[in-house]
Formats: sequence, C-alpha cells, structure tokens
Amino acid sequence: MPSVRVTESESFENALKKFKKQCEREGILSEIKKREHYEKPSVRRKKKAMAARKKALKKMRAHR
Repeated sequence: MPSVRVTESESFENALKKFKKQCEREGILSEIKKREHYEKPSVRRKKKAMAARKKALKKMRAHR
C-alpha cells in the first residue's frame, strides 16, 4: 500500500504527484489493468508464448 508523507508547506498537487509516482513504482496500475477482465488460462499461456517469441526475435536482431 503506497503512502506519502506530506509536509505543511507542500501543495496538494505535489503530494498527488508523489502518490502517483509511488503507485507506478509498485506496479499497482498495471496490476489493475491486468485484473480488469478475466482471462482464461489458455489465453494467458498463448500471450506468454507470443511475448517470449517476440522477445527472442528482438534479441536475435540485436546480435546481428
């Protein structure tokens, strides 16, 4: 759970900016997007395999 300490002299905008950055660092937004819709395990495996294939192709192109 992200928490931000705010001083009296700090503006609300700065505190909100710190909070958003903290959430992004902890990966909360990406987790929310991932859990937004149910994904069948078979679809999840296919996506994982496609991502691995894409990563391998990218790695091979970089070594040329």
